[in-house]
Amino acid sequence: MLLAIDIGNTDTTLGVFEGEELCATWHMATSIHRMADEYAALLLNLLHHQGLDTSAIKEVALCSVVPPLIATYEELFGRYFHISPLVVGAGVKTGVRIRMDNPREVGTDRIVNAAAAHHLYGGPVIITDLGTATTFDTVSKEGDYLGGAIAPGINTAAEALFTQASMLPRVELVHPKHAIGTNTIAAMQSGIVFGYVGLIEGIVARIQQELGEKAKVVATGGWAELIAKETPVIDVVNLNLTLIGLRLIYLMNKAD
Repeated sequence: MLLAIDIGNTDTTLGVFEGEELCATWHMATSIHRMADEYAALLLNLLHHQGLDTSAIKEVALCSVVPPLIATYEELFGRYFHISPLVVGAGVKTGVRIRMDNPREVGTDRIVNAAAAHHLYGGPVIITDLGTATTFDTVSKEGDYLGGAIAPGINTAAEALFTQASMLPRVELVHPKHAIGTNTIAAMQSGIVFGYVGLIEGIVARIQQELGEKAKVVATGGWAELIAKETPVIDVVNLNLTLIGLRLIYLMNKAD
């Protein structure tokens, strides 16, 4: 079995593949303060609770936007699983040609998403990842990563509003009943949720205009389902896109 791990700024997503089947997924908070043994205790407990044999984990692929945690996870898998994980980065085949001014600036999770989206849906394709940041990644018909856009994440923006405006409360981000909020909470929910719907629709429209053709739009990340319900511009929601991409990249490099 293959264990895929996506280490994000706020959350870490883990998934176990048996062949092509994703048979279990988990989410846990990302913390640079946890030691390898602490992460091992969490991971072993998750596997045990799912009824998975830890000795069946023979392969590991991970990507991380938190560089200090790469060494932590490498220590974990070396000590507890006797595995050297495939870490997506320089020198690893991804099947994606990066057409950015400086390819090393692109987060590995965005490259993994690009590889998965092009494999699953073809191109051109736009991936919007609605997590700590809201990112837009554009992949051509040929599978080239062309670039994209980065905006603050929905929760990041909402927290900034709460902390910077003393009269505004922290609100639950749910489907607003109306665009015209008749109380402060409803008005904030409308402004944040519909505001991000407008941001996504606007940036997608501009990207497609620059491409000169319609591109399929794939949403992933923690807020993807909420936003996708509010706009027809999102064609597909795939919450496991990064895990799928990690498996594809692992197989690509294993072939060597």
